[in-house]
Amino acid sequence: MSKRINCSRRDFLKTSALVTGAFALSPLAPLNKVFAQSIKDGKVITAAHWGPLSVTVKDGKVIKSEPVIKNSIENPLQSVVADQLYSKVRIKQPMVRKGFLDNLNNIENPDGKRGSDKFVPISWDEAYDLIENQIRRVRDTYGSEGIFAGSYGWRSSGVLHKAFTLMQRFFTASGGYVGHLGDYSTGAAQVIMPHVLGTVEVYEQPTSWEVVLKDSKVVVFWSANLHNTTQIAWGSSDCQGLDYLTKLKESNIKVLVIDPTYSETAEFLGDKAEWIPVNPTTDVPLMLGICHELIRNDWYDKQFLEDYCVGSDIVTEYILGNGFDKVEKTPEWAAEICGIPANKIRELAKLFHENRTMFMAGWAMQRQHHGEQTHWMLVTMAAYLGQIGLPGGGFGLSYHYSNGGVPEHKAGVLPNIGLTSESSQGSSANNKDWLLAKTELSFPVARIADALHNPGTQYPYNGEVRTFPHIKFIWWCGGNPFHHHQDLNRLRKGWQKPEVIIVSDPYWTATAKHADIVLPATTSYERNDLTMTGDYSNMHIVPMKKVVEPVGQAKDDLEVFTELSKRFGVEEAFTEGRDEMAWLAHFYNQAQSAARQQRIPMPKFVQFWARNEVYTNPVTEKGKNWVRYADFREDPILKALGTPSGKIELFSKTIDDMNYEDCRGHAAWLPPVEYLGNADEKYPLQMVTPHSHYRLHSQLNQTSLRKQYAVADREPVWLNKKDADARGIKDGDLVRIYNDRGQVLAGAVVNDRVTENVIALHEGAWYDPADGSDNALCKNGCGNVLAIDRGTSSLAQGNTGQTALVNVEKYTGEAQPLSAFTPPEGAS
Repeated sequence: MSKRINCSRRDFLKTSALVTGAFALSPLAPLNKVFAQSIKDGKVITAAHWGPLSVTVKDGKVIKSEPVIKNSIENPLQSVVADQLYSKVRIKQPMVRKGFLDNLNNIENPDGKRGSDKFVPISWDEAYDLIENQIRRVRDTYGSEGIFAGSYGWRSSGVLHKAFTLMQRFFTASGGYVGHLGDYSTGAAQVIMPHVLGTVEVYEQPTSWEVVLKDSKVVVFWSANLHNTTQIAWGSSDCQGLDYLTKLKESNIKVLVIDPTYSETAEFLGDKAEWIPVNPTTDVPLMLGICHELIRNDWYDKQFLEDYCVGSDIVTEYILGNGFDKVEKTPEWAAEICGIPANKIRELAKLFHENRTMFMAGWAMQRQHHGEQTHWMLVTMAAYLGQIGLPGGGFGLSYHYSNGGVPEHKAGVLPNIGLTSESSQGSSANNKDWLLAKTELSFPVARIADALHNPGTQYPYNGEVRTFPHIKFIWWCGGNPFHHHQDLNRLRKGWQKPEVIIVSDPYWTATAKHADIVLPATTSYERNDLTMTGDYSNMHIVPMKKVVEPVGQAKDDLEVFTELSKRFGVEEAFTEGRDEMAWLAHFYNQAQSAARQQRIPMPKFVQFWARNEVYTNPVTEKGKNWVRYADFREDPILKALGTPSGKIELFSKTIDDMNYEDCRGHAAWLPPVEYLGNADEKYPLQMVTPHSHYRLHSQLNQTSLRKQYAVADREPVWLNKKDADARGIKDGDLVRIYNDRGQVLAGAVVNDRVTENVIALHEGAWYDPADGSDNALCKNGCGNVLAIDRGTSSLAQGNTGQTALVNVEKYTGEAQPLSAFTPPEGAS
């Protein structure tokens, strides 16, 4: 079945009649000529990370956007399409940094002016010439090692216009590049979990929400803020997670929120949920204290540990004080570290033992020094309870992400554009060079600053010894490292070292302002694409129709890299003979073929596109009744896990044999380099950086939504009243947050949503340095200026964005105006 939306239906039916006949004669050529056009007036269906959208156009301009799928909780992100399109920080034409142009004859010695230089406009042909010459020069001089195209970020929705995938597809076909490993979201967990569970786990479908609502007696949101994060998805939100959160609120299930902040999820649940304010980055001691109580009372499931796990004997000895540190992990020991009273820890152990409990864990708690330990310890605690694989019990690591737990639908799944085609894999003369670069020189993405500062240096990673490449050329598209990286002053210094930096983006972000060549990219509303909603549910197929014509001279990445592929003689490998609409028809037809095999009726592509509606896939009983690890619990031999033992590895000999001091053979408490346990008078506060209700990371910070949360025209910071009073800070004051790594301005929000000695500065504020100095004041309140930049451990080398001790003071200097949302000098 499909859900129909009345959106300029006459216009699209008229178009359909024209195209249906033409398409029968030639399956590729006519689609772009007719279907790819925007409309002047009416409603158009498209989508974004925050769900399918109905966008109203008048006289060729967007005047309104609203959700296609009605939700029990309003999603503010769905209302600002016009802001995205017509922002004053749109990049409207190709630009080049003036100092870069002046230094072309001495390009091997960068001038160090990135981020503080003016820009000059150039034509697209001049931009293509300049880029082609630099790629050839760098590759001829340094080989593939010199080109970093491991661009990372949340890009836009869509299966075709995937910014960095298109870029990497071009570089794969044309001679190779250095890529990246992992991501910023789950850098620690996605490396440790395969050793423990045989799968990445953090991106796997957890037990269905339907089962949770039916069988769980206790639900624990552990460092998980579903109210904010289920608004979005990597593809497009199916908008169901918030509805399930509402159902949970209306149920008889006991709900706990274990989080350093009284999150928006806790606020939404109100009296339904009990907030347990754990000290930041001390989740592992709390879990160890709970396990100690389970062992002391003989409440732990010895049979489950014997049948389904390995290493529980070693872990039990560690908890009882006979491990490497000789410390017994009693509730009293844990209470001193995590801030939760010992009696409360005992109460939690008893509650979890006596009730079917689902731990819905988020990812923030593994973005810390020794972050590998948090999810490993969560699995260990769940294993001691023995509820893994039972309906409503165990754990799920993705309920907060992309609406995990929404039942899977029976669907023909849309494929995505990939890095290679058969021809480029089989015949490219440079393919081996690319494989060498990908396998031997790629590095964990959160180690980008280390790579820039320390080329040629060896470092440990997941049992290997790897070497940082010598990066001379960077192309970043679909991401904003000057938001998502830590210790931005350190990154800013390293960013001066490469010879060439190109950024493709719709907006003048800090990353674009720190580039040499800047290309204006289209938003997803200025091109055609397809997407599915629900990364786990596959609930809908959505046409992402071109809403309006591109602003200024903006081009989509497909067009840019198609032109470059022509210049490098690899057009066929890159395009496979398809343009935009031909690719979309190709992807849709593959999904339709898969649907046909499942006896799911889907309209033909031309009919689907002309209807201007969202196609809804049928839900399955299997999806509704899905229980994570039920098959493993039923038969641990035939359904063995992908670990060396085939079981849950509470102790991993593989990791133990790596002999890492900072990641041992079992989950353990390894104190972070910075946390309240080692805070001093200079920096007595611990900062956490939760996700905002009004953004997707840094996306939408430039929109009118900012008026709903900005304080003193800056990012708001939550302060406990005791900490505020001690510093003479009142609600609404402009404050400076600082440590040895940097300083930022923020607007004070004095409340009881954080405990004493904890502050919360929501991540996603655009980096806005006041000048080019080493310790420039960020005027907009970007928390990653203050976070430490070091690997989680030798195992994963993930990011440590939740590790930061700081201080706060009332700001008495001149309140400098923001420049984050102003184009640089020379740009209109």
